[in-house]
Amino acid sequence: MAGFDLIKRMFGDHGERRTAPRSGGPKEACVLVVDDSPTIRAVLGKMLAQNGHVVLKAADGESALEIARRDRPDLIFLDIVMPGMSGFAVLRALRHDPLTCGIPIVMISGNLQATEQFYVQRFGADDFMKKPFGRSEVFARIEHLTRSGRLVVCQRAPEETVPAEPEPSEAEHAAIPDIAMPDPHDMAVPPAGQD
Repeated sequence: MAGFDLIKRMFGDHGERRTAPRSGGPKEACVLVVDDSPTIRAVLGKMLAQNGHVVLKAADGESALEIARRDRPDLIFLDIVMPGMSGFAVLRALRHDPLTCGIPIVMISGNLQATEQFYVQRFGADDFMKKPFGRSEVFARIEHLTRSGRLVVCQRAPEETVPAEPEPSEAEHAAIPDIAMPDPHDMAVPPAGQD
């Protein structure tokens, strides 16, 4: 038993670390997570909520645009490969809309071709995160955007407060993995005409 305690002290108790809020970034930011994968939305939502952020979620590009215009989040995590409106199309629409053009956007993808295309075309996103990703990478992106002055949490009047999604039950919360893996469809090449 003493050996186990020594190991815990050397490496820390990872169960406590995962639930402890991260420092170095803003608190209570309103963050929109856009991904057609319910798993990615749940994992990223769990990570952000554990750090005190209000999380909004959208499963497709059209919903993302509607939520972004209505609630004007402080930050958006946006998947590139989605059915219907691609993440690149959503990014262009957000950048051309005066209500949303200043919101920092982190593009996410597990698709190698989409990743390469992002680096080549760089449509105005602030950062990129490749799937799979864990807590440290998510919060490194947030800290980078905060330090660079791109992420500034807007103080909202009580009547403007964005309602968070209902919290999952303890069992649902425990079932959410701590690392976001790409979905199989993210690994496929996007069809012609999809950005």
